[in-house]
Amino acid sequence: MKQISTAIRFLAVVALGVFAAGCSSNLRDKENLAAAAGFQVITPSSPDQEAILKSLPHGRVSPATYEGKEYFVLPDAANNRAWVGGPKQYQAFQQLRLARQISNNNLQAAQMNQLASMNWGSWGGWGRWGGRGWH
Repeated sequence: MKQISTAIRFLAVVALGVFAAGCSSNLRDKENLAAAAGFQVITPSSPDQEAILKSLPHGRVSPATYEGKEYFVLPDAANNRAWVGGPKQYQAFQQLRLARQISNNNLQAAQMNQLASMNWGSWGGWGRWGGRGWH
C-alpha cells in the first residue's frame, strides 16, 4: 500500500510540474504553432488595427474582420504586435494544436504505464525496516 501512495505522490508532483511549465510558456507555444501554421507577425500600422489588437483577448486566437476580410489574430500586446492568419492558416493551427495535444496525452500515458510497471518492492529497503515490514 505504501508503494502505491509513493507512486501517486510522484505522479502528482510530475503533473504539477508539467502544468506549471505549460502555464509559463503558453503564449510562446501558441506563437510557435501560429508560425508553423503560416501566420504572419504584423505590427499595427493604423489606429483601426491598434483598436482591434487592444480589443482582442490576450493569449487566444480570435476571429477579426478587417476591411471586409476574415482574419484570425493571436495578439501579443506586450510587444505591440499580432500573429495574423486567414481561414487556411487557422485550420492548420487547429490541426497542429490537436496533434500536439494527442502527442502530450500519449507521452503522459506512456509515463504512467512505465511508472505502474516499476517493481517498487525491489528497491532495497523500501517496504522493510530492520527486517520488519511497514504496515
